[in-house]
Amino acid sequence: MNQQAEGVIKFHLDHRDGAAPAEETTAGLRGWFRLLRRLDLLGQDPQRYLGYAYGNLSQRDGEGFIISCTQTSGRDRLQAKDFSRVTAFDISANRLASTGPCPPSSEAMTHGAVYQALPRAGAVFHVHSPDMWRKAEALGLPETDAAIEYGTPEMAAAVMALLQDDPPPVFSMGGHEDGIVAWGESPEEAGSVLLQVFARSLA
Repeated sequence: MNQQAEGVIKFHLDHRDGAAPAEETTAGLRGWFRLLRRLDLLGQDPQRYLGYAYGNLSQRDGEGFIISCTQTSGRDRLQAKDFSRVTAFDISANRLASTGPCPPSSEAMTHGAVYQALPRAGAVFHVHSPDMWRKAEALGLPETDAAIEYGTPEMAAAVMALLQDDPPPVFSMGGHEDGIVAWGESPEEAGSVLLQVFARSLA
């Protein structure tokens, strides 16, 4: 893992200031954020990842998706103003467009890859769990190549390849220390399957 690149947006971002998503639109994500924050699956620690905040949540929104903004996961709770709306993305060109009060997470392209690969995916949770990440093989979690860094076109392509045929609901990002991704048709489904694997990792 290249720690110097942690927390850095690596795609070409066209972000325009705009209104925050409606409170009711982000209510589900904000509730899950508080739970995952208490479990330390999201957060910020000066002793980890060069002090950068880690983890992000999103849900499909029309042709795009709503995602927590960059470096917001260290907060105790999120508000609607802490979310950005991704309106378009192009994996091959490594470009992403968004609107909202703040820029989207540096992992937005990976979220986009899941939505593009799986039309039925309605929510994507990216968390950091040393327990799940180190036990990925024992837990039966597929992994992306350890040589591929987060936030790159290569990672997005690897995620899309991983989700072909029989897509796993939870997978490990081999080249992104402690990085775990879960998806579901709703935030409730993504959170539920993630917590099931997390519980198994603690056994």
